[in-house]
Amino acid sequence: MSLTFHWFLPTTGDSRHVVGGGHGSTPGTAGADRPPSIEYLGQIARTAEQLGFAGALTPTGVWCEDAWLTTAMLTQVTERLKFLVAFRPGQLSPTLAAQMAASYQRQSHGRLLLNVVTGGESAEQRAYGDFLDKEGRYARADEFLGIVRRLWAGEIVDHEGDHLRVEQARLARLPDPAPEIYFGGSSAAAGTVAARHADVYLTWGEPPAQVREKIEWIGALARARGRTPRFGIRLHVIARDTSAQAWAEAERLLAGMSPERIRSTQLALARSESDGQRRMRELHGGATDRLEVHPGLWAGIGLVRGGAGTALVGSHREVADLIGEYHRAGVQEFVLSGIPHLEEAYQVGEGVLPLLAAEGLWRHPAVPVGRF
Repeated sequence: MSLTFHWFLPTTGDSRHVVGGGHGSTPGTAGADRPPSIEYLGQIARTAEQLGFAGALTPTGVWCEDAWLTTAMLTQVTERLKFLVAFRPGQLSPTLAAQMAASYQRQSHGRLLLNVVTGGESAEQRAYGDFLDKEGRYARADEFLGIVRRLWAGEIVDHEGDHLRVEQARLARLPDPAPEIYFGGSSAAAGTVAARHADVYLTWGEPPAQVREKIEWIGALARARGRTPRFGIRLHVIARDTSAQAWAEAERLLAGMSPERIRSTQLALARSESDGQRRMRELHGGATDRLEVHPGLWAGIGLVRGGAGTALVGSHREVADLIGEYHRAGVQEFVLSGIPHLEEAYQVGEGVLPLLAAEGLWRHPAVPVGRF
């Protein structure tokens, strides 16, 4: 089975330094180095498409551009690339979300993927008018996805649950195909929802042994419901011709993180309600002297950034080998990013992916079988 690779669109802005944001942290000023204009994001999207990435993830939150609107614009400057749009169920009615997704599929010719984010921080959710606690948000997401799936199947839906109510909901035009649902989370509540609804379960970049444990956990929950989701991982990458060059770049990024920025970010992230964020923080403990948490896996990004905080670091060969290790742990899809996103896409696309192609682990989606 060929692995699937996605890239990331920095809708907070991009830089040669780590841009913060997410899970209660505050984005740094570095994001202003390259503002998230359609022109610049379009450069990244077209580059990712050319290099063979299947899709591009966009984040969601008060700290970035809206994912639906931004990616809809980017469909007009790309041809094949799919867009993994992050959204929060508490901000839309399920009927409207199902309708928006159906319209997006038609207008983009089937290039929508959906990353469902329940919302890890109550303070940010309240800014959007959502006052449910974390457990309530997962319960609502369960109802929400159940309604959306039924609407996409062409049903007329009546639903009265603890959090959502619709009467005679239906879609005039169905999505073809229905968008795949990507879903992550490390709590027990997240596992239940993922097992019921996820086509792809996403985890942040923990060491391979911990990722394997998550995959076995979600896999067992899903099989009990007669489902077999795929598994994906979200990671940063620092890949170079040599290992020394890659680690020198990691050290350069670390040197650009002031002790005050690390301290303030870690204080903010310590207040996060996200189990996944807690697990990211536990990898480094806020210290800068033990950041290689597995051979080739560097936790330095998470010192000043919420969310995914680890990077694959090494030569192109070493990064390809570590991707293979994650694949053997059960990962089939990789959502990658780099600093800056435009330049690092070339490092991965021209240096790493061809090595995986030579091993039969990946094929450029625009190249016929037997031609790469």
